[in-house]
Amino acid sequence: MSARKKALFKETPTQVRATKADKTTEVAMQIAEKETSDRVAKTEKLRALRLEREAAEAAEKAAAPAPKKKTPAKKKVAVKEPA
Repeated sequence: MSARKKALFKETPTQVRATKADKTTEVAMQIAEKETSDRVAKTEKLRALRLEREAAEAAEKAAAPAPKKKTPAKKKVAVKEPA
């Protein structure tokens, strides 16, 4: 790097460059990341519970005997008696 560039663009350590706005941005990003991870965890938990419930309902249906179908009653034929 030329001497001119060094004079114009002084390199500062990262800790010195962190302004109040940078710190605020960092904290906001951390909050957003935490909310996202919490939401994902909640979604996974609810999905697992839903799948468990659906499996239990399916097992319950399979265990319950199927209702018997009613057969239609036979028509009674009226027998005419000879007069």
